[in-house]
Amino acid sequence: MTTPDLDLLASELTDVIDGVAAVFGPSAAPTVNGELDCDPTQPGKLFCWQYGVRLEHPGEPERRLTEVIPTLEQRGWQAHDRSTPRELIARFSREGADFTIHVARASHAVAIIGSTRPVPA
Repeated sequence: MTTPDLDLLASELTDVIDGVAAVFGPSAAPTVNGELDCDPTQPGKLFCWQYGVRLEHPGEPERRLTEVIPTLEQRGWQAHDRSTPRELIARFSREGADFTIHVARASHAVAIIGSTRPVPA
């Protein structure tokens, strides 16, 4: 069950993630794209949209990540570094929506996944 609000949020989120993925390269493969029941205590009351892509062999992902961060911040996304020894991780949030860019340090694969804020059904 989608609502007009959720459809709009989903469209905005997919546009942002697809735009970021394009910076890393042309071969992004969707990994998740759909509605999620967000409140296990009250099933069917709140929904959000999840969307994600993966790029297996992007060129220079570390450099591209450092290039994309200022652009997103200029567009109102707040960046947070969540990196670990295994991954470079940048989390972005804006108006209740968020997405995360994961760059594997060993394989350089890139995964980007996000979700909208919850919307009442």
